[in-house]
Order: sequence, then structure tokens, then C-alpha cells
Amino acid sequence: MVSIIVPVYNVASFLEETIESVLGQTYTEWELLLVNDCSTDESAAIIENYVRKDPRIKLINLDVNQGAARARNLGLSKAQGRYVAFLDADDLWKKDKLRLELKFMDLTKAAFAFTGYEFADHTGKGTGKVVKVPFRIDYKHALKNTTIFTSTVLFDTSLIDKELIKMPEVKSEDTATWWNILRHGYIAYGLDENLSLYRRSENTLSSNKIEAIKRIWYLYREVEKLSFVKSIYNFLFYAIRAVLRRV
Repeated sequence: MVSIIVPVYNVASFLEETIESVLGQTYTEWELLLVNDCSTDESAAIIENYVRKDPRIKLINLDVNQGAARARNLGLSKAQGRYVAFLDADDLWKKDKLRLELKFMDLTKAAFAFTGYEFADHTGKGTGKVVKVPFRIDYKHALKNTTIFTSTVLFDTSLIDKELIKMPEVKSEDTATWWNILRHGYIAYGLDENLSLYRRSENTLSSNKIEAIKRIWYLYREVEKLSFVKSIYNFLFYAIRAVLRRV
């Protein structure tokens, strides 16, 4: 079984589409853990409606707002499946995402896999800009290439300890998690197929280029403890690749 973990905070306008993209999966052995981080909109009511219809869908409510990292970690602690996937509440999966990625993991014997994806507008419509991914990424190369997108990752917990998958409470907690896993000697294997839609809005944190630069620099210097020279070296590669992904 695949445990799909979704942090939810005031995403009522997108949530139904995201849940439907999971319900539409051709691989059906999954549980969907929606962790409501004290939403003040209709997000909880939307989830409750789906919970009544499908026993694979579960609502987990937080008592106080704690942020995406803690929400994902709580979902991880409740996960029953051998495989763990992350999905952001405004992103979408193509119908064969799980089936093809699981097949890919079986072929490569990967503990950590990710896939290609496509940028989408605020309506969820693909823009045609597809991000291609390399076949494998180790720690050294991951520092220069942040192409691993959260809504595409899949972990085999029979091969990797859940403790390594837990996200730290830092900005860009997802990237920090991937780097930590790879620093421990794992390799991330990339399936170069467009299997997810990454919905972007000019109002989202990820779309703020200055903030993105600050976050990656913080990770280099404060989390990975890289020297100034090594940080600059890796940042140059990161910047070039980030621009190419968006043009």
C-alpha cells in the first residue's frame, strides 16, 4: 500500500481537484492522509465529505497551526503503507503516476524515487513547460540541482527508515529532507515522465524568486554547513538550472 500524505491549510479552492486526482489513480492500493493544519476555510468540510464516501481517505486535524513540515511528519507517523508519497494540496497527479513510479522503483530497486512534472496555472491547466529529470541524483549533484519536486517523490520504507523522511522545521524543508537522505548514502532515482502538475501562483512562496534564493542560501550555509566558496559554486549551478526550468 502507498500512504499519500497531504498537508492542508486553506486550500478549499483546489482541494477537490487534488483529491480527485488521487481517486483517479490506476493503482488503487493507497490511503490518503489529509492533515488539516487548522484551516479557517471549507477545507475540513470538503475532506469530511470524501471520508464518508471512501474509507481509504482519512482526515487528521491539528489543534494549532504548526506548518507544512509538522503536518507531513504527523501524517508520516500515522502512515500504514510500505510506500510513502507526498502530495501538496494544490498539485495534481496524472492517472498513472503511482502505477508507473512503483513499477520504476521495482525495476531499479530504489528506496527513493521522483518523476518529471509540468508547470500548471492557477486553474490546474498545464502550461506545456515540462521539467525533465535525470536518471539518478546523489548528494553531490543534488546540491547543484533542486529538480526533485515534492509532489513526485515516493519512498520505500522497507529500504529507508522513516526517521530519515521526517522533515526539519526550516524553510524549504522538503529540499533539506532530500539532501539529508542523500547525505546518508542513498541515491534518488528519477523517472523522466511527466506524471504531476505543479500549480503555481504569483502569490505563492515558491514563486517569489528573492525568497527562493534566500532559502537555498540558508540551506547551504546553515543546514549543510558548506563553506562560502562551496556555497557559491553550488549556487551558480542551482541558479542556471532554476532559470532553465522556467523558460
